[in-house]
Amino acid sequence: MTKPVPPVAPRIPHRIEQLGRVRVDDYAWMKDENWQQVLRDPKALRADIRAHLEAENAYTKAMLAGTEALQASLFAEMKGRIKEDDSSVPAPDGPFEYYVRYDLGAEHPIHARRPRGGGPETVLLDEEALSKDHAYFQVGAAHHSPDHALYAWAADTQGSEYYRIHVKDLASGETVGAPVESAYGDFCFSPDSQWLFWIWRDENARPAKVFRRAARGGEDALVYEEADDGMFLGVGVAADDSHILIHVGDQETTELWLIPAAEPTAAPVVAEPRQVGVKYALDHWTDRWVIRTNADGAVDFKLCVSDAAVPARASWRDWIGHRPGHYLAGFATYAEFLVRAERVEALDRLVVTGRDGTEHVVAFDEEAYALNLEGGYEYATTATRFVYQSPTTPRQWFDYDMATRERTLRKTQEVPSGHDPSQYVARRIFAKATDGAEVPMTLLMRKGTPQDGSAPVLLYGYGSYGHAMEPSFSIRNLSLVDRGWIWATAHIRGGSDKGWGWFLDGRKEKKTNTFTDFIACAEHLIAQGYGSRGRIAAYGGSAGGMLMGAVANLRPDLWGAIVAAVPFVDVLNTMSDTSLPLTPPEWPEWGNPIEDAQAYDRIAGYSPYDQVSAQAYPPILATGGLSDPRVTYWEPAKWVAKLREHATGDAPILLKINMEAGHGGASGRFDFLKEIALDYAFALWAVEGDGKV
Repeated sequence: MTKPVPPVAPRIPHRIEQLGRVRVDDYAWMKDENWQQVLRDPKALRADIRAHLEAENAYTKAMLAGTEALQASLFAEMKGRIKEDDSSVPAPDGPFEYYVRYDLGAEHPIHARRPRGGGPETVLLDEEALSKDHAYFQVGAAHHSPDHALYAWAADTQGSEYYRIHVKDLASGETVGAPVESAYGDFCFSPDSQWLFWIWRDENARPAKVFRRAARGGEDALVYEEADDGMFLGVGVAADDSHILIHVGDQETTELWLIPAAEPTAAPVVAEPRQVGVKYALDHWTDRWVIRTNADGAVDFKLCVSDAAVPARASWRDWIGHRPGHYLAGFATYAEFLVRAERVEALDRLVVTGRDGTEHVVAFDEEAYALNLEGGYEYATTATRFVYQSPTTPRQWFDYDMATRERTLRKTQEVPSGHDPSQYVARRIFAKATDGAEVPMTLLMRKGTPQDGSAPVLLYGYGSYGHAMEPSFSIRNLSLVDRGWIWATAHIRGGSDKGWGWFLDGRKEKKTNTFTDFIACAEHLIAQGYGSRGRIAAYGGSAGGMLMGAVANLRPDLWGAIVAAVPFVDVLNTMSDTSLPLTPPEWPEWGNPIEDAQAYDRIAGYSPYDQVSAQAYPPILATGGLSDPRVTYWEPAKWVAKLREHATGDAPILLKINMEAGHGGASGRFDFLKEIALDYAFALWAVEGDGKV
């Protein structure tokens, strides 16, 4: 049988001069000059680019043709672990309780409610029915109005994250008013149910303005306009319904604007003006404000309180002080209690504080676990809800009475095909980084898995934006673990796994710590007998895909395969293009190479696309989405072309672009699993099958 031949991308040199530095990009032509139009209408993609991407997809399909049965098996296994007619634990709110459920075999859920305590169901939104006319369908925010008369949802039908907001009258079942166009996926009702606050995305797909319109339709009134292209916007309501909140911020700076709920058409007032490097979040706790902030050197954050009507910083009083290494991740307020989420050494706990000042801790005893506060709609209650899980333990939903400290298990995630936690082992180990830092790893394996280096390993990492990789339960990972693999999650710097300082040590001038931490994790796994060189598959997506590109350049010898999902690999070009949606907002994370020569040189020194060189790369699979506004399709396409041009070995380098989706891939809960099955099949094929070279 003839071996498939990879597409050869034309090299068309494009000279770029910037800050006295010159670089030549041979594959810049892959970026459609009308990319904004492509986001809204993928059919607008330039013909030569489409032909190249389709040729890449055909080549990948041909190369992996021998894995199609394996992909089907992996998909069937993962699907078999999902309860097809599943439903959420109902969340009470006044006379009703709200929930989502899936019909048997449905890709998308039904949003519904029923009278509190039982009664007939009312369908609020049938996503499955609405999705039938679209290749891609994703609902962002979906909320009922506080008076329970309306239901609104934001829908994206192409993966571009331009949403359309619809409002439905629950008495008549009819939509009211014209849909909100070009919206962000975030919106809120005013506490009096009369107004809808929503965020407009500009032509470059950035959230730029907050508007207000009558909830049942009408003219849009501008409420807030952000002049800084680098800021994200959000809208919400205080827990006690006292204020409407407008959140403005980037990775290192925040600012909150307040609108009294009693005057929803009033102009917003700033709580505390933005100051670069100062982050704060606030909520109103009946008679005072509670503020979570990193001000005054509180790297891992502290809680303050303020009795002022407008909580400017001068009115803040320290309440829960800063403790290095105890990362205060967030909080939720109730009439008589406040719950804060903390993380210490990559383990979560909840701390409940009463108005009388008494405190108690909610925690668990497993070696590695995740604990997430889910909360609820109601403020005047002693009940909160949290979700517990671990790599071996399926998700468990608990209602927790903050007054009596009683836990009530409301639901355990069902695994229809069966799951016996006693057959699996989860471990927490630590690798020593090049500078001596202790990097946690969470391992999952079947009991009896040999520790002699013979087991293949999948090492997963992210390490950006302060996102922690929680040791959660995954029905997907079991498909590798059940085949004798060890799944290892690296809690590397750039995430907040060990606190906000752990994040700060993996950004800007310290970004390379993320990459060297990941390499140190691989080397520690080898040293401890958990794996061996060439039998480790590295896996990461988005900014984690940048990690994949970096470690491919730095240590190609370690990996038996690399899977880079929607990889952010063209860092220097992207951070130099102010028209792209996330460029100005992400300068605080990476630096601004347009104005800062040091930032330019630093980014150029690790940007995976720019650092591709003549060496033997391992087998690589890169994936992307045509309408992705976060990591544009041309990043993985350019990277793959350059890798093939420079690679000295004959390891396969593959590209798969979803021509009907964006950053998150396929929108259906089962269709998405087919993409994961492809990733896993590639790893199995490369490490253990005929893809290994």
